[in-house]
Amino acid sequence: MNISIIIPARYGSTRLPGKPMAPILGRTLLSRVWAIAMAVRGVARVYVATDDDRVAQHAQSFGAAVIMTSPDCANGTERAWDAVKDRDDQPDAVINLQGDAVLTPPWVVQGLVDAFQNDPSTEMVTASVQLTWDAYDDFVAHKQASPSSGTTVVTDRCGNALYFSKTIIPHMRKPDRAAPCPVQRHIGIYGYSLGALQRLVSLPMSPLERIEQLEQLRALENRIPIRVVPVEYRGSIKSVYSHSLLMA
Repeated sequence: MNISIIIPARYGSTRLPGKPMAPILGRTLLSRVWAIAMAVRGVARVYVATDDDRVAQHAQSFGAAVIMTSPDCANGTERAWDAVKDRDDQPDAVINLQGDAVLTPPWVVQGLVDAFQNDPSTEMVTASVQLTWDAYDDFVAHKQASPSSGTTVVTDRCGNALYFSKTIIPHMRKPDRAAPCPVQRHIGIYGYSLGALQRLVSLPMSPLERIEQLEQLRALENRIPIRVVPVEYRGSIKSVYSHSLLMA
């Protein structure tokens, strides 16, 4: 398949204007995300998608290809579609790697690419990590302090998402700690076939999406299947962060 990674990046962050150019250990946020994307195999092209000349010039300064998009894009999904919708070299599928996703290890992105390469009929794909019991206990404690943080997902036996929630699912009335923990924590990165991406951005906000404030529920409520790729942290979360920050 012809797969592109699109890195949506906007200058006008409310909390941190100019965020793509924010320095992290001697390199900017955007340059590190681009380096993560460039480390992924089986990808035809990597583009930074932005509506701001300052971001575009910065991306070009370290060798990134840039597509200028409309300033009216409401989110990264719309910006990814705007980046590819009129191109002569349209990809078969798009991986949406947000411009601030500097903590996403390249092997997570690789898992999404591989899912498309292994099954070209895939419409939408995302990733999850199955929690250990220790990680589950930490997650529960964190949820008590910050209920809206972190998302969980449950899947069918074929690995397709049944539901995503800010609540920890499945609810365990009697946890069996002799068995593996059944909770999967969702990693918020997505890939779309071109048709699924076009359909998704044309749909209005769905009822469950509005309640949970989770954009992926729009796909499920409109019968767009989402394949959930299990990935591993390959060590502690801290080691993942270090790898992503210090790579290249």
